[in-house]
Amino acid sequence: MTHSPAAPLPGGEPRTQAVRPDAADQAGADARRRHGPDAPRPTGAEAPAGRPAASAGRPAPAARPAPTSGRPAPAARPAPTSGRPAAPAARPGSAPARAAAQRSASPRSGGAHTPLGSDAGSGALRRALATTMLADVDRLTDRAVDDIRAHSGTYAADAPVTRDDLWEICRDNLLRALEDFGGLAPTGGDFEWAARETGRRRAEQGVPLDTVLQAYRRGGRVLWQVMAEHLRARAGREADSRDVELDMASGVWETIDRYSVAMADAYRLAQLELQSRQDTRRVALFEALLDGRADDPAVASAAAAALGVPAYDRYVVVVAAQDPAAPPHPAPVLEARGMWSYWRPRSGRYAGIVRLPRRDTPAGGPASGPRGSADPAAGALLDVLRELTGATAGISPEFERLSHAGRALRLAEQTLRTLPAGSGEAAAFDDRLAQVLLSGRADIAERIVTVHLGPVLATGGERAALLTTLRVWLDHGCSAARAAELLYCHRNTVLNRIGRIAELTGRSSESGEARLGWALALRALPYAGLGDSPEPAAGEYEVGGT
Repeated sequence: MTHSPAAPLPGGEPRTQAVRPDAADQAGADARRRHGPDAPRPTGAEAPAGRPAASAGRPAPAARPAPTSGRPAPAARPAPTSGRPAAPAARPGSAPARAAAQRSASPRSGGAHTPLGSDAGSGALRRALATTMLADVDRLTDRAVDDIRAHSGTYAADAPVTRDDLWEICRDNLLRALEDFGGLAPTGGDFEWAARETGRRRAEQGVPLDTVLQAYRRGGRVLWQVMAEHLRARAGREADSRDVELDMASGVWETIDRYSVAMADAYRLAQLELQSRQDTRRVALFEALLDGRADDPAVASAAAAALGVPAYDRYVVVVAAQDPAAPPHPAPVLEARGMWSYWRPRSGRYAGIVRLPRRDTPAGGPASGPRGSADPAAGALLDVLRELTGATAGISPEFERLSHAGRALRLAEQTLRTLPAGSGEAAAFDDRLAQVLLSGRADIAERIVTVHLGPVLATGGERAALLTTLRVWLDHGCSAARAAELLYCHRNTVLNRIGRIAELTGRSSESGEARLGWALALRALPYAGLGDSPEPAAGEYEVGGT
C-alpha cells in the first residue's frame, strides 16, 4: 500500500517532507536578502521539496507550528507524538511576515520616517524644523516677547527696554538660534552676534544680568514649545521613538545655553568698560570741583550726578597726609558710620569730600572743633579721623554748594599745615584760625613771639617749665587749681610761675591784653623759626614743678 506524501503514517502520525539541510540554508539566505536579517527561515510550505525519509520505520522530522504573533519560526523540528497535525508556517506576504519585515527595517524600534541611528536623518529633521519655524519667525517672536513681559516686571515696565527694542533683539536671537540649530547658513554675521549685542545693550541700559538670563530661559522655553508642536503634528510620528523628541530638545537647549553664555560674557565685558569710563569721568569731574572749575553750573551738575550726591547739601573737604601707619583714605571707615565720601590722591596727600548728615540748624554756623561742638555729625567726623584712621588731617569749614569745594580744599590744606607731621591729629579749620593765620607769615609769627615772650625764651633752663605752665593755665580758663592738677604740682607753684612770666615780660597776668598776647605768641612759636618744636596736642603737657 502506498501513501501520498501528505497522508498520515500508520499509527496516526502525519507525514512531513524531509528538508535537506543545504536546501534549507539556501532558502533562509534568500529570504534574508529579501526581507532583512530578521526574516523568517523557510519552514513547511515555504521549504523546497526534499528527499524521502531514509528509513520507513522512523518518522521524518516535522515542521514546528508557526507562532501566531508573526515572529519567524526556527528551523524544522520533529513534531510531538500527540498526534496533532503541524500548523502551517507564515506565508510570504501574510500580516505576520509583513510585521516582521517592518520591524527589521530600522535598527531601533521601527519607523520608516527618520532613522534615529543615522546622523543624516537627525540633521534632516533639524533642518526641516528650522526651515518651517523660520518661515513664521515673526509670530514666534511675538509669542516669546509676550511670555517674557508676562514674567518680568522690568521688561513689562517699558523702561529702560521698550517693547520694540525687546521684539527686535528677540527676533535676531531666534533667527540665528534656528539657523544654528538647523545647520543653515547665517543670514548676517556669525551666529552668536545677536547674543553678544544683547549683552552689550542691556549692560548699557543697566538691566540686571539675572533679568536678561531669565529672558533667555523664557525665550528658549517658547522656542521648544513651538518646536514640540511641530514634532507632534508631523506625519508618521506614531511610528517614531521618543528618542527623536529627546534629541531635538537636547539640541535646542544646547543652543540656548551657548547663546546665554555668549550674552553673559559680552554683558560683563561691557559692564567693565562702562565702569572704567564712568570711573574716569568721575575722577575728572572730582578734580574739576577741587580745582575750582565748578563755577559753571553745567560742571557742578555733572559732577553731582557722577558722584551720586545732590548739588546742595552739607559738605566738608578733608585733606589727610599719607601717613605710613594710616589707611590710604578713610572712606570705608566713614561709610561704616553712615557718611558718604569720595577720595583721590593729590600732591602726596589724600583729598576727599565728605557729606555730613542733615541737621536742624542752618548751615554756615560754627563748625565742630576738637573741644566739642553743637553739631554731632562734625564731631563724629573728627572722632573717626582721630581714633579709627590714625591719619593727620585738616577739615575745611562746612559748605552747602558742591561747587564751593575748591575754596574749601585750600582751607583744609591750610589747617593740615598747622598740625605736626605724623601726629595722627585731626583738626577743623575754625579751631585753628590763629595757627592758620600765623603759619603763612613766618616773619609776623617771629615778631609776635619776640614781643610777648622774648624775655621768657632767654631764661634758658626755666623756659620749658614756664612755657608749659603758661599754656596749661591759659587753656583752662587761667585756673591755677586746674593747671596744678594737670601738671601734678602745687597750686602755688603755678601761681609762682605765672608771676615770674609777668615779671619777665612786664605785663600783668590779670590783663586781658597780656593774656591775648601770650596766647598768640604760644601759637606762633612753632612757625617763628626759632628752633622750638611745634606745640603739643591737646592733653599733652610736660610734668614738672614741686
